[in-house]
Amino acid sequence: MGARHIKITGTGRYLPGTGIAAEEIDRRIGAEPGWVMRKTSVANRHFAGEETASEMGANAAREALERAGLTFGDIDCLVCASGTMQQPIPCTAALIQRALGEEESGVPCFDINSTCLSFVTALDTLSYLIDAGRYRRILIVSSEIASKGLNWSDKESAALFGDGAAAAVVERSADGEVSRLLHARMTTHSAGARHSEIRGGGSGLPAPGYSEETAADYLFSMDGEAIFRQASRLLPDFMRELLGGAGLSMNDFNLVVPHQGSVMAMRLLQRKLGISEEQMLYVAPDYGNVIAASIPLGLDKAVREGRLNRGDRVLLVGTSAGLSLGGAVLIY
Repeated sequence: MGARHIKITGTGRYLPGTGIAAEEIDRRIGAEPGWVMRKTSVANRHFAGEETASEMGANAAREALERAGLTFGDIDCLVCASGTMQQPIPCTAALIQRALGEEESGVPCFDINSTCLSFVTALDTLSYLIDAGRYRRILIVSSEIASKGLNWSDKESAALFGDGAAAAVVERSADGEVSRLLHARMTTHSAGARHSEIRGGGSGLPAPGYSEETAADYLFSMDGEAIFRQASRLLPDFMRELLGGAGLSMNDFNLVVPHQGSVMAMRLLQRKLGISEEQMLYVAPDYGNVIAASIPLGLDKAVREGRLNRGDRVLLVGTSAGLSLGGAVLIY
């Protein structure tokens, strides 16, 4: 399959609250002042209060539509691409449709979940549907509330995460327009499935099994070192295939928007892949790890700051629970 003729025509975001500084997280986890910054480089993050994931997603969606110069009536499909869900049933996309006040619209809604890579997976999957003419315009929304599932006794992971939502309107690019998705790739290596997980809440450890003794099974658990080692081994070959499929080298990109799981992961990416400081877009220092919303938050930030313009080559890349590696090469 060659390039897919799609373009992102509008992006939006929603960040709950006013932000929580690293010093406040130091206090919450009982660490000495400066520990969170030293370990994570996350200076600020946002935590949801009363907002639901669907309300956050609806706010980001409204902004994306407004910046694309469209209304919900112009959308043919709404997809929630997130690693966390508001409730097991129905899909979060349906709840976002309702939060937008469009519950009678009939617009199809479904979720795509590959944890931190959900936005990239959705963009890749849906690009075929747009390119083939199945849908004209799709709204992809990533809305994540990580804070509700953090294990505060696990300082390393609790210090990393933030809540937030981001959305993008994606449509077919017209003949003669440069915008397209050149190539995308994903691999999963489930030897690392236990490295990042929430064991409880599904059919394996259903909700009635919850007790004080089993509480940790229902909270997020991560072995950052194990993820780092596995990703470190797999990334070089993965990137050769991804960039080779697009016929590009790292130097050809105007911008690289990585999923920013941790400062360790960022340094690994930069060092192993030869990404320059000028190319790299940092999101984690301001928002933390916002799971699947991290990459679209980065895209939105780049567009707002004028770092991403039509015709620019952009690389979206990252790892996710599974362990999966994924990336997409776009001409914006």
